[in-house]
Amino acid sequence: MGGWVTAKAVARDHDLIGAIMISAGDIARYEEWGHEKELAFMADNMESLAGVTPESMVDEIHIHAQEFALRNAAHGLVNTPLLALTSDDGLADHTDAFVAAVKAAGGNRVTTYHVATDHSWSDHRIALEATIITWLSALH
Repeated sequence: MGGWVTAKAVARDHDLIGAIMISAGDIARYEEWGHEKELAFMADNMESLAGVTPESMVDEIHIHAQEFALRNAAHGLVNTPLLALTSDDGLADHTDAFVAAVKAAGGNRVTTYHVATDHSWSDHRIALEATIITWLSALH
């Protein structure tokens, strides 16, 4: 959920020179998957969280879906350069919708880049690095 956290954090911190999001998933949209897929996703993403279950995580998302919606961060990124990277991990439409919301709010410093690869860009790590370095070098 790094892309989602990035958007939420950068929307509040206007001293940053830019933001890079990789496959930003919109937590509010996971309920579109259906309960069983949500549970499976949460079971696979509990990492080091203590005291939670897949069921409690799904419940939390449903309770706070509107609050957690990625679009809520769009206005906060209007003046921040944004590099939005997507892959074939099933989250590109989430990121694309967020980019559209930033642009609709007046943000015009958005760069997008899509690569046909997995979520962690396993077979495109050098391309990922080069894209980020090139984007960062253009910020100064």
